[in-house]
Amino acid sequence: MAKRTAVIDLGSNSMRMAIFERTSRYAFHIIGEFKMKVRLGEGAYEHGGEIAQKSMQKACEALSEFKNIAQNYKCTKIFAMGTSALRDAPNASELISMARKELGINLKVVSGKDEATFGGVAALNLLEPLEEFVTLDIGGGSAELALVSGGKITDAVSLNLGTVRLKELFFDKKNLNAAAPFIKEAFKSLPKNFKSKNLVAIGGSLRAISSAIMSAQDYPLKTVHNFAYKFQNHKNFIENLARASVLELGKFGIKKDRFDTIREGALIFLGAVDAVGAQNIYTSGAGFREGVFLSDILRPTRKFPPNFNPSVRSLQDRFLLDDNKTIVKYAKDLFAALKPLHGLEGRYESELAVAARLHSVAQCLGFYGEHASSAFFVLNALNYGFSHAQKCLVAVIIAQNGKKTSSEFERFKNLLPSEDVVRWLSFILALAKNLDANCAHKKLEFEFINHTLQIYGAKELFMAKENIKKMTKPDTFAICFA
Repeated sequence: MAKRTAVIDLGSNSMRMAIFERTSRYAFHIIGEFKMKVRLGEGAYEHGGEIAQKSMQKACEALSEFKNIAQNYKCTKIFAMGTSALRDAPNASELISMARKELGINLKVVSGKDEATFGGVAALNLLEPLEEFVTLDIGGGSAELALVSGGKITDAVSLNLGTVRLKELFFDKKNLNAAAPFIKEAFKSLPKNFKSKNLVAIGGSLRAISSAIMSAQDYPLKTVHNFAYKFQNHKNFIENLARASVLELGKFGIKKDRFDTIREGALIFLGAVDAVGAQNIYTSGAGFREGVFLSDILRPTRKFPPNFNPSVRSLQDRFLLDDNKTIVKYAKDLFAALKPLHGLEGRYESELAVAARLHSVAQCLGFYGEHASSAFFVLNALNYGFSHAQKCLVAVIIAQNGKKTSSEFERFKNLLPSEDVVRWLSFILALAKNLDANCAHKKLEFEFINHTLQIYGAKELFMAKENIKKMTKPDTFAICFA
């Protein structure tokens, strides 16, 4: 098993590298991301796709630096993948040969369909679960789309619609009116089965648009991965962005390094939403590079085993001194026993279980403020497979630590269920923790009768009894140790 793997993505505009560290067979996290603008596709779209010598030299220089970084990170695997610009270039073999002979790097040209599939693999495994969706990955030279249904990638296509391509063909020539018809014509070649109300937005341009929307509405989280929104609510913003002048882009919350191609990305995005019939947009911080990595570790299915979450397991592998199985079981059993009081049925039980699993993930930092530090770990590292609402709920359950409310609840309340619900979930976790305060991992059973929570097998849990007496319950009921 390669502990660390580097994936290099050589696109039309930029070269990027992600370094992945595996903590167990399927669990991983990213320990480094790097980017250099190489402009491989610059000037190519009006010269038969040929890569200029200057761009080729810059690409080799970037590859050399990336290789050095990967070696310093002790990566035992390096995947170097070229996409649209390399696919289009009649002189691609020259760059591939230079990379192999001068740097010892095997640069592979990825087909458009494979590129789209890699994006689909990333979205399918690392976003919150969706029954069906279409991915859209806008690059410098092309746009890739994958159709996902029933947990499988059923189709994948690549269109010659990229931000650099549009920039050179239309924007640089001040011929903006011709860009929209060009995009519409390109989407006519999209297979008719590419229809979905859910569109997964991948790639730098689409992430920049999501980030701008988050900033405009003072969104409480900074993580763009899994940010979701209704397209109709922000359609005017995106249309205005596409029509804006370069000097106006700062008003939209767009960073300067995106000024040169963000309007082109917005136009392609609008065309894709129309072609697919999308209503809901899900932003994916994971894309091509993650798809390449996952395709390597998840062979042959390209899917995680059922009920496996790479973020939960990676945090557990790296930081947990105990697997907290007892506390997870207590929390689940208490949730079921106290259902007549909280009335939540099965809602939020899975988030409670994750909170019980990770409540002590920051124990490695020290005892004081452990719950607050653990909540911070969750907010910044529980990225894959959870919606923003779920991630915030898990963090607040931990941070509240059985109290009536918390500053974290106030911070994220627009993403959370009611204060009463959060209080119940936090209380249940705190109660479960107290019942295992002596680390005895007792076999306990719970029953709620006559407005009393009966805890069987707990007679000798003296520390637990003392701690539980101090707890403030979210409702009036008795607790009896039998």
